[in-house]
Amino acid sequence: MASPESFIERLQSRAIATLWRVLSGWRPVSLWRLARLIGPLVRRFSQRERLVTRVNLNQAYPELAESVQRRLVRDSLVHSSATMVELGFAWLGDAQRVSDSIQEVHGRTLLDDARDRGQGVIVLAPHFGNWEVLNFWLSSHFPFTAMYEPPKLAALDPIIRQGRERQGARLVPTNPRGVAALLKALNRTEAVGILPDQEPGWGSGVFAPFFERQAYTATLLPKLVARTEARVVTGVARRLPGRGFAIHFLAADERVYDSDERTSAAGVNASVEAAIALDPAQYQWEYKRYRKTPEEAEQRPDWKHFRLYR
Repeated sequence: MASPESFIERLQSRAIATLWRVLSGWRPVSLWRLARLIGPLVRRFSQRERLVTRVNLNQAYPELAESVQRRLVRDSLVHSSATMVELGFAWLGDAQRVSDSIQEVHGRTLLDDARDRGQGVIVLAPHFGNWEVLNFWLSSHFPFTAMYEPPKLAALDPIIRQGRERQGARLVPTNPRGVAALLKALNRTEAVGILPDQEPGWGSGVFAPFFERQAYTATLLPKLVARTEARVVTGVARRLPGRGFAIHFLAADERVYDSDERTSAAGVNASVEAAIALDPAQYQWEYKRYRKTPEEAEQRPDWKHFRLYR
């Protein structure tokens, strides 16, 4: 007899998969209207998302008036809700409709020029706008490889994997074998994707400033650059509320090419900040980006006093 946990997980997976399939047929304008209904509910009933968003926004933009910060919290949670309800559209929606929803593409020459020079391209894809739409566009236009970690609900893995791979993307594991696959793809002058704003485990990163506060940042990028001489760009799919999306590619901060890992990590974070500046409300501020602290790394007895999140 199946355990209660596995039964509950199956129910959760089935409900989520059904929701994705239903929403996959909706148009971007309808999904945006749904997100505008859900966002206020998240703000009211999900204390964790609301508080973490406020703390992060206050760290990033302390100069903003309280009323402006409150509005930014509200808008941010609406955009985060939009990302969630758009997953079915990005993964399961008709491919032509998803392609048609991409209204604008800016900075493509950064990728084309690098590949014409025989260089691979590393795309830093922060949690901004709808990164699944960015994956759709990239894998539709270039040989594209990205790391992938299966979801906690294992039954959803085939749907997510198929959705991300349906335009030709290659998914590789988040381990040394996956890193080797990224290196091979770059040496073939292909494009690879990296999430630059996820906090890595201890030993896989360094502290570097992100909106003037030290954030533990992955050091995978300088390793890839040093071994491939790839070019680095930042890529996002900015939401055009009610209409679709605009793809933006931005030249990365030049420090990303530095051999010093701390300097390179500072360049990565600066590149993410430049992308966020396109529309700060579209960044996923509810992620605890500053969970780890330098004081904790130093094992100071009072390190808990330096935590940003309570």
